[in-house]
Amino acid sequence: MHILVCSDGTEPANNAIQIGALVAAPIKAQITLLGIAEASRDEAQLREALEAQAQSLAQRDLKPEIVVRAGEPVGQILVQTSRANYDLVIIGSRRKDEVGRYWLSGKTYEVIKSIRPPVLVAIGDCHRLKRFLVCTGGKEFIDEAIELTGKVAVAVGASVTLLHVMAEPPALYADLVRLEEDVDQLLKSSSELGINLAQQKKDLESAGVPTEVRVRHGLVVDQVFQELSEGNYDLIVAGSSQGRGIFRHYVMGDLTRKILNRATCPVLVVRAGKVVGARGFWHSLRRFRSQPQ
Repeated sequence: MHILVCSDGTEPANNAIQIGALVAAPIKAQITLLGIAEASRDEAQLREALEAQAQSLAQRDLKPEIVVRAGEPVGQILVQTSRANYDLVIIGSRRKDEVGRYWLSGKTYEVIKSIRPPVLVAIGDCHRLKRFLVCTGGKEFIDEAIELTGKVAVAVGASVTLLHVMAEPPALYADLVRLEEDVDQLLKSSSELGINLAQQKKDLESAGVPTEVRVRHGLVVDQVFQELSEGNYDLIVAGSSQGRGIFRHYVMGDLTRKILNRATCPVLVVRAGKVVGARGFWHSLRRFRSQPQ
């Protein structure tokens, strides 16, 4: 695994360094420390700060490469990620004043939307990575997130909870709610949701990751953070999708943005794949038509 840790030498970047060490040390992953100075005159001072941060990684038997650039941060991260293949990019994040709808720095959002690799936003002071919460929509285009989550979980010895949140139906359908929240029955069902969640669970467990599935009803973000408060999780995994049109870019949905703004632990944002596949709509339609009438 090749990890890029972006640093400006300040305190928020230390959180990114810390998480990078937690992920990289068990598997001796390759780490690049990218320092970005907004002015060329600051490069020497920034390199000194990066060398000090590199010493903390050396204590974990890691030997990071140090790269220092000057210029606009998002653009320089984009240049670096286009020149080498990184499996993961880790960035520190500082919050703005809690005014308006969105609180994190706009640069955090721009990095997530602009670059190809998955982005791990180092929120909070993280000392362990043992319990991961994956926010899955129950669709197969989350498979790339599942694959990366499995790799990181194996590296750090973490367990995974797959969380799916459904809209709260009227009280009239209370029996339906109980049926949907019967996870064992759901995973054995022939529904698209059940098939996809069962496959995601199987993929993670095949990689050696202890995995459970939880289903909740209600407002998605509220239920995600209710689960977080009850489950003592160290990392949230959320998704983003690829935009359409001539200029391909990644779209960070409103849900992922809200999770980033409310989170007090690291958030891993992974690119979603194409919304196609054997377990999609047309497969379900064929299954329906093939059933005896």
